[in-house]
Amino acid sequence: MSNLEQAPAEIDCANCEAMEAVEVLEPRPVPLGGTRAMTVYRTLPQKQRSLIGAWCFLDHYGPDDVTSAPGMQVPRHPHTGLQTVSWLFTGAIDHLDSAGFEATVLPGEVNLMTAGYGITHSEFSTKDTTILHGAQLWIALPDHARNMAPIFENYRPEPLTGDGWALAVFLGTLGIAGRSSTSPVRTHTEITGAELVLQAQAEVVLRVPAGHEHGVMVDSGSPILNGRQLGHRDLGFVSRGHTELRITAGNDPVRVLVIGGEPLNEEILMWWNFVGRNHEEVVAFRQQYQAEIGAEPGDASEDRFGPFPPDTPAALPAPALPTVRLRPRQNPPD
Repeated sequence: MSNLEQAPAEIDCANCEAMEAVEVLEPRPVPLGGTRAMTVYRTLPQKQRSLIGAWCFLDHYGPDDVTSAPGMQVPRHPHTGLQTVSWLFTGAIDHLDSAGFEATVLPGEVNLMTAGYGITHSEFSTKDTTILHGAQLWIALPDHARNMAPIFENYRPEPLTGDGWALAVFLGTLGIAGRSSTSPVRTHTEITGAELVLQAQAEVVLRVPAGHEHGVMVDSGSPILNGRQLGHRDLGFVSRGHTELRITAGNDPVRVLVIGGEPLNEEILMWWNFVGRNHEEVVAFRQQYQAEIGAEPGDASEDRFGPFPPDTPAALPAPALPTVRLRPRQNPPD
């Protein structure tokens, strides 16, 4: 028998309905970058949930001391049909891509790469980085935008601040304490991304659209989301129908990432670094990439993934395809 059944009178259930609406997605460790891989902690996608709005991927990493470790060392690799979002807390990462963009990812700045029709890029933590700590997220592009030309954008949001809190909105619009902030960075569905910092014992209420889904990923502290306790690296999911995210800090300061947006309502197929719509499309992406980097024979005449400087580390080859047909994934119904 549960504690609730044994002693219902001792439990305050004023927030029971909101608490039950929070689904907790726990992180799983994943090696990134081969035999000397750094470890990242993935909360999206998971078996029970593939998307939050159009957000389809979330890795959290660090803080890692990289003075005696390789740090982030990810050579050239491809993407299709998505946008990558890099958000750092500590350290710096050099970005280079086949569309001709070079940038250094810095804390407090969002770097958004739109892969569109196809792109390759590399990510290496800088030589002067001692502590590496951040998050990498992907947004699935809707069908009308997924074959657009690739582009790269950078933006440093000016945080909103209040009594015990600071909110930096890097994508979309988010409101707090009667104020709101809007990012100028272009997205292709209604979507939200923000960093929220709370002092110990602070509480805020974020006003959100009832038609959007939301997730809160814990970087530090042990916050309570709509009455539900979250642990380190947990991703708390709140479905449509809710108009507020109430986030409360305990005895320690809290830092979280808040993501959300309108449901994509499109079936997508994610495999390796590709977002497509069906098995044949992803197989074609892989074949073309392998041919373009010279890893396997094939037709590389279309040049989907673009040129790359010759004096850079060798490209990552694509893994072998599974022996079964790839199938699109869908979220469970609300």
